[in-house]
Amino acid sequence: MTAQQEWTGRWVADRAGVGLTGSDRLPELVGLALRENRKRAHLLVSTVLGKHVPQRPSVVHGAGLDLGRRVRELLGADAAARAVVLGYAETATGLGHSVADGLDAPYLHSTRRPVDGVTPVGGFEEEHSHATSHLLLPADPALLAGDGPLVLVDDEFSTGNTVLNTIRELHGRNPRGHYVVVALVDLRDEADRRRLADTAAELGTRLDLVAAASGGVELPADILDRAERLIAEAGPAPALPPAAHAPLVRAALDWPEGLPDGGRHGFTSEHRGQLDAALPQLASQLAAALEPVGDGGRVLVLGFEELMYAPLRLAGALAELLPGGDERVRYSTTTRSPVLAVDDPGYAIRTRLAFPAHDDPSDSASRERYAYNVAPGTDPARRFDAVVLVVDDVADTPALHEGERALLTQLRQVTDRVVLAVLPSHRPSELSSHRSSGRSSGRSSTRLPGRLPGRLPRPLYGPEFSSYRPDEVAWLLKDLSDVPLEAPTEEREEAVQNGGAHYAESLPVEYQPSPAYQELFHQALRVSARRIALAVGTVAETLVRERGRGLVLASLARAGTPVGVLIRRWLAFAHGLDTPHYAVSIVRGRGIDPVALRYLDAHHHAPDVVFVDGWTGKGAITRELAGALAGSAFNPELAVLADPGRCVRTYGTRDDFLIPSACLNSTVSGLISRTVLRADLIGPDDFHGAKHYTDLAGGDVSGAFLDTVADHFAEVREEAAGAAATLAAEDRTPDWAGWAAVERISADYGIDDVNLVKPGVGETTRVMLRRVPWRVLARRGTGADLDHVRLLAAQRGVPVEEVDDLPYSCVGLIHPRYSRGATGASGTAVLVKES
Repeated sequence: MTAQQEWTGRWVADRAGVGLTGSDRLPELVGLALRENRKRAHLLVSTVLGKHVPQRPSVVHGAGLDLGRRVRELLGADAAARAVVLGYAETATGLGHSVADGLDAPYLHSTRRPVDGVTPVGGFEEEHSHATSHLLLPADPALLAGDGPLVLVDDEFSTGNTVLNTIRELHGRNPRGHYVVVALVDLRDEADRRRLADTAAELGTRLDLVAAASGGVELPADILDRAERLIAEAGPAPALPPAAHAPLVRAALDWPEGLPDGGRHGFTSEHRGQLDAALPQLASQLAAALEPVGDGGRVLVLGFEELMYAPLRLAGALAELLPGGDERVRYSTTTRSPVLAVDDPGYAIRTRLAFPAHDDPSDSASRERYAYNVAPGTDPARRFDAVVLVVDDVADTPALHEGERALLTQLRQVTDRVVLAVLPSHRPSELSSHRSSGRSSGRSSTRLPGRLPGRLPRPLYGPEFSSYRPDEVAWLLKDLSDVPLEAPTEEREEAVQNGGAHYAESLPVEYQPSPAYQELFHQALRVSARRIALAVGTVAETLVRERGRGLVLASLARAGTPVGVLIRRWLAFAHGLDTPHYAVSIVRGRGIDPVALRYLDAHHHAPDVVFVDGWTGKGAITRELAGALAGSAFNPELAVLADPGRCVRTYGTRDDFLIPSACLNSTVSGLISRTVLRADLIGPDDFHGAKHYTDLAGGDVSGAFLDTVADHFAEVREEAAGAAATLAAEDRTPDWAGWAAVERISADYGIDDVNLVKPGVGETTRVMLRRVPWRVLARRGTGADLDHVRLLAAQRGVPVEEVDDLPYSCVGLIHPRYSRGATGASGTAVLVKES
C-alpha cells in the first residue's frame, strides 16, 4: 500500500470497532466490510484474491503461485511429487488452483453445485459461510485415496473450523501422515491454534501451516448488533442510474475438447499443460471481441462464483496480449455472499450489483447473487470501458439475459461493451451421455436427488416441484409425487377416528371444484384482494419493526405458503429485501419437521426465522409450534394474516374473513398436496413429504392469487405502515377467546374431541374439502364471505345452522362417532356467525 492509498478497512474500523493486529502486511492484503449474515458480521476483503476487489491477474495468480512454491520447499521434492491440493468453494477455488500450479500437483476443489450422476466421495460444513454445504466430486475417487500430503487451501483462517471439519471427514475415510494448510492470512487466536494442534495429535498425523501473513481480528462484544445497526442505517444499495445499454457480444472461444474448466472434478498436470498451450489463441479471440475498445480502455474479466481459475488465466493471457495490459486489465468474480456496499474510499466494497442466480442452483434458498466493485459509483476513474463475463454453459440461461435485474442487463448499464464468453462445463467422460440437451434452460433432464448420504437433504424448487417461481419459496419437503397416497375421504375419516391411522399418513383425493365454485373463488378474490394486501402489509411491517430486516420466512405448508410468498413480495416491494423463504411441514400431534429445523439452523441464524401461517382457528397449530420449539433458539411466535382465535401477537387482523386461498387446495398452493408423515416413507434424515400435482396445472390459480393481491400493495402501503404502528402501541397479548368458544361448542354438541371442531371460515372450508362433514354452524347474518361454504354444503348435503353469539364467521363440525355405513358422505355439520 502506498502512502497515497487509504486502507479500505478504515470505515468499518472507525464505526464498528473492528481492528487488525499482527503483521504489517495485513492492511496490504485485506480491507474490511460488513456481511448481511448474522453468523459473522465482518468480512475480510482480500485485495489479492480476485473475488470482491478487481485486481491485476498477475497479482492474483502470483499470490497463489508463491504459496505453492513455499509448500514445495516445505515438503521437499519427493513428498511434493505425491501431493494433492484441495481448494474450498467458492472463494478459494482460484487460489487453490494457483497453489497447485506453484506446486505442480493435481487439484480438486469442493463445490456447492451437485452434479447428476457424480457420487460425492465426501463433504463437510462451513459454519460461518452464507452457503455452508460442500461436496467433493472427483471424477476419479482415487485422487483422494493416496498416502501423499494433502494440501488444503482457503483464503483465510479465522477459527480453523472448516479445516478441522475437512480433515476429520477425509482422515476417517483415508488416513494420511501429512496435511498442509495454506491461506493468504492466518487470523486464529491461540485457542484455535491449540485446537488444530490437538486435532493433529489426536489423529496421529502431521499438520503444517503456510500463510502470506498472520495476525488477529479484534471485535467488540456487540459486533453483531453494531453491524446490523450500520446496515440498517445505510439502507438499500442505490439503484443504477438510467443508462443506455451497451452492446453485448458473444466471444467464440475454441476451448480444447476434454479440458476441464476448473477443478470441480479434478485437474491434472496434463490438463495444466493443455491450458497453457491454448491460452494465447483464446486471448486473441477475446481481444477480437474487444476490438472497438480503445488502446487505453480499462477491461474487467469477470468470473462466475466457483469458476475462478479459467477466467483468471484468460485475464492474464489477455493482459499479456493487449498493449499496456498489466495496467488496463483487471479480474474479479461474482459471489453468493451478501455484503453491504458503501461508496467510500475507506471501505472495501464500494458498489454492488445484485442479480438473480442464473445457474439453476438446487442447494441454496437464497437466489440472489452479487458482483462487487464493478459499477464505478461516484468515482469515474473506477469505471471499466469493457467487461468480459466468463460463465460455463450451465449458467448461460435466460435468467442471465432477461429482465431488468439480470446480470447482463446491469453490466450493460455500467460499461461501454460487454463480451460474454461461455465455457463448456466439464463432465467426467463416463457421464457425457447424461449431459442435458437443453442448454438454453440450463436445467438437467433428470431431477436431482433429494438428499446426499449422511447429509441434510436439499430443498425442492419450482417448476420441478410446485408451480411457484424458484425464487419465491424453497420447499423443505421430500417429493412423494410418484407414491399412491390418496384414499377416499370416508375411509380416511374412519381410520383416523378409530385410531387406525394418523391423518398425515395419507392424502384425501384432491377436490375438483365445479365451475360455479371456481367462479366463487374469483369473485371472493376480487372482493377481498385489497383487504388481504393490507393484512399482508400490516404483518410484514410489524415484523420489520419488531424483528429487524434480517428476516427468514418459514411458512407452514401448505396453507401458509401463499402467505409467505406474499410477505416476501411485500418486503421486496417496500424495503428492497431479498428475504429467504422456506416452506416447512408441521403435523398436529407430531410437531414440526425436525430435519427442516436442522436445515434452517445450519443455514441461518435461528432467532431470525419467522414461522408464517394463513390464519388461526382454535390455536392448535400455535400450541403445536410452541411445544415443538421449546428450549430451542427459534422464536416460537407465529405470524398470520387473520387471528380470529386471538392466540398470536403478530397478525394483520383479528377479523374472521374469507382468505380466498382457503377456497381451494393445491390449485391455489402451487399444486402441492398437504404434507405427509409416514414411517415407511420418511426416514430420520428426510424432510416430511408431499406431492406435486402436475396433472392439475390446467386449473392452477396460484400465480393469479399472488399477483391479484400484490397489485394492491402500492395502494395500501401507507395504510399498512399506520396499522402496524397502531398495533405496536396496543396490548396484543393472546386471550385465547377462540379456544373458549370451541370448548363451549364441544359441550353443547356432545363432542368429546375438540379436534373435531374446526372454527373459522378457513378451517370450515378445509372440513368441507378434506373431511366428512356433519354440520355447519354460521354466525347469523354473515353474507358473501360464506357463499363458498354454503355452496359446498349444498353439494354435499350438509345442514347449515345459523346461530348467535359465535366469535367466528362459521365453525365446521366433524361427527364424533363417524362410521362410513351410518353417516355416509353427509356426516358433517357447519356453523355460521352473524356479521
